[in-house]
Amino acid sequence: MVKRCVYFLQLAIVLVFASCVNEDTFENTPEGNFEALWKIMDEHYCFFDYKAKVIGLDWNAVHTQYRKRINEKMTNAQLQEVLTDMLSELRDGHVNLYTSADVSRYWAWFEDYPRNWTQELRDQYLGTDYKIAAGMHYRILDDNIGYVVYESFSYGIGEGNLDDMLYYLRSTDGLIIDVRGNTGGQLTYAERFSQRFTNERTLVGYSQFKTGRGHSDFSAPKAEYLEPSTGVRWQKNVIVLQNRECYSACNTFIRNMRACPLVKTLGDTTGGGSGMPFSSELPNGWAVRFSASPSFDKDMQQIEFGIAPDIVCALDSTDAQKGRDSLIEAARKLLKSKG
Repeated sequence: MVKRCVYFLQLAIVLVFASCVNEDTFENTPEGNFEALWKIMDEHYCFFDYKAKVIGLDWNAVHTQYRKRINEKMTNAQLQEVLTDMLSELRDGHVNLYTSADVSRYWAWFEDYPRNWTQELRDQYLGTDYKIAAGMHYRILDDNIGYVVYESFSYGIGEGNLDDMLYYLRSTDGLIIDVRGNTGGQLTYAERFSQRFTNERTLVGYSQFKTGRGHSDFSAPKAEYLEPSTGVRWQKNVIVLQNRECYSACNTFIRNMRACPLVKTLGDTTGGGSGMPFSSELPNGWAVRFSASPSFDKDMQQIEFGIAPDIVCALDSTDAQKGRDSLIEAARKLLKSKG
């Protein structure tokens, strides 16, 4: 055993933390890189126990299966294909293998499901004279319902943006927040937005951290609270539109919003992605990103494979042909009935 440095990159912040741990030394060969990757995941990935229970994942059996495909004469492209296939067994969109030629990824978490939204339909509701506050597009619909689209939590929002937008929408009969297709970004923005919908400190979930190399080695759950904003806070009913493409920071946003008193969610189960991503490196210099710190909802339930909506609603093709978005229309009807 020798000591080497393993680098962890947290998605939500830009700081890089390095810590030295005891690791086996692996040769820069196809076999060595395969064994290094398998062991990095074995010791640091955070969902083995959960996925063994839910999808029958057996990481030792995965090793046996994919080791047979490794040989010393294979090219880098062939090696990356095998390693990507092995990592895909985890069914985790936060798991990536980075090489100079490509980024391996797992996208079946949304590709295998209906989208339940189209850009064209959404644009019809926004029109062309909508307002823009940093990463948010918004307007008042003709039935006096506020409509906000937030396409990605990678687009920053400031406290002033939120104050101005919510003040502008204050006279509406309710608010629709459309985050369909939002695959995540910065947790800071997800928290900042959701803080506008509670008037008191609210328990939204829990998180854990790895404390050892075993699959079950975790710290005690740490409670996570949503603190009410000191700026403009929304005091009317809200419906959040969600679909399978809601992932990572957007998944956390929906978790937070579900804990707020006047909020309901409508649409399809989200894509999930509740593990905080970190990264390490193989002997050949390839980088691997993986989920290393799990988060849960306020009932200590896993949200890695998604969060079900309060109200299930799918995009109807007949409505779509008439230029109507079934989810937006259902949300408008619900908000008007509560008015």
